[in-house]
Amino acid sequence: MAAKATNPIPSVWARQQREPEQPALSRDAIVREAIAMLDADGVEALSMRKLGARLNAGATSLYRHVATKDELIELALDEVFGEIPVPDPSAADWRADVTLTCESFRATTLRHRWLGSVIGQAGLVHLGPNLLTVSERMAALFSAAGYPEPSRAIDTVLSYVLGMSTTEAAFLTTVARSGDTEGEFIARLMPAVAETVAGHDFLADAFAEAAADAVANPAALRDQKFNYGLEVVLDGLALRLPR
Repeated sequence: MAAKATNPIPSVWARQQREPEQPALSRDAIVREAIAMLDADGVEALSMRKLGARLNAGATSLYRHVATKDELIELALDEVFGEIPVPDPSAADWRADVTLTCESFRATTLRHRWLGSVIGQAGLVHLGPNLLTVSERMAALFSAAGYPEPSRAIDTVLSYVLGMSTTEAAFLTTVARSGDTEGEFIARLMPAVAETVAGHDFLADAFAEAAADAVANPAALRDQKFNYGLEVVLDGLALRLPR
């Protein structure tokens, strides 16, 4: 029996750019405008037709630079990964370096709230240059710390960061759509939450303690929650270091 043919997963990084039909219309300009659309309205609202209209170009012109919407999102994803600085490795204080990287990753995800929903797509097996740079520099951080298998430590840390920041981004998107400030939105939820936890002493006490801060300074409370969880993850990883 003849062997079944296998086709590689298509990726924008595996294709050479064509010569532009319109000199003013570059792939960089297309990606920048696509990111603006994604930030404003999310993945579902992005289309080649709408993007072409915003750029005063037909969809056919866009396809000379980007073959599909999936390719466009792949390019946009890699572009925003360029916003994540990873410090040079320092064996003396690897936790500070990793913390700085994780905080930057979270901040990038909150600026571009569509990021978490697309980061696991199959096309991303073809990593772009910025994604590769972030991965390589994070590997250098954990290698300098003494981890024999830095990729496992990276997976653990990024799973936490991406899970927390994606949930946070989804909440902030809901708040933005409500038209309220974050504090106002939480204040409207308080009566229902208080009624739900009534009779559950531990939950009721925890709710009463956090309620005022959640309304007065919700961003600071989100920061505290993220930093606490990150410290726990890094505490666990520190136990894996060779002694």
